Amino acid sequence: MTNTLDDDVIDRFKKTGALLEGHFLLSSGLHSGVYLQCAIALQSTGDAIEFGAAIAGRFRNHEVETVAAPAIGGLVIGYEVARQLGVRFIWTERDGGIMTLRRGFSLQPGERVLVVEDVITTGGSTRDTIEALRTSGGNVIGAASIIDRSGGRADVSVPRVSLATLDVVAVSAAGCESCKRGEPVVKPGSRKNNSSV
Repeated sequence: MTNTLDDDVIDRFKKTGALLEGHFLLSSGLHSGVYLQCAIALQSTGDAIEFGAAIAGRFRNHEVETVAAPAIGGLVIGYEVARQLGVRFIWTERDGGIMTLRRGFSLQPGERVLVVEDVITTGGSTRDTIEALRTSGGNVIGAASIIDRSGGRADVSVPRVSLATLDVVAVSAAGCESCKRGEPVVKPGSRKNNSSV
């Protein structure tokens, strides 16, 4: 694991116990020895405010009209970024496995939307959110996350920023050394995954 950006963000995750080491099944279906539990990091409103301000600061001149986040991981930080920018906040959620706008949320044609996520690994949830927003008429102008654990490799089809970048190995179950050693896998996140482990 190599830290390539903001040491302060990573230090806060470590101090709060939000950076875990072990054998984890990620929402993407991949296995990793590192897991970032943003819910633990964001239970401190002070940290949430600071992370939100840092992300909002990077988009103040982008004429953002709405911030959208994938549920559930992006809700706290997405809301805080929207609050800092003084714009509305909406979220997407999966319905039958498809990311969609629900709960009466809608977009005006061409509405400028920023997508905010807690952690990006493969970019799958962010890409699915962008697709749902575009299908609903939105103009997604960028994406942001607190941490990018892809080492900068995740492509979400729009310009993307993160407060900190880690290069953390994530592999399929078939290529997982911990699985080969018979170590039990833990799924600490919020989304159910149908992949076999």
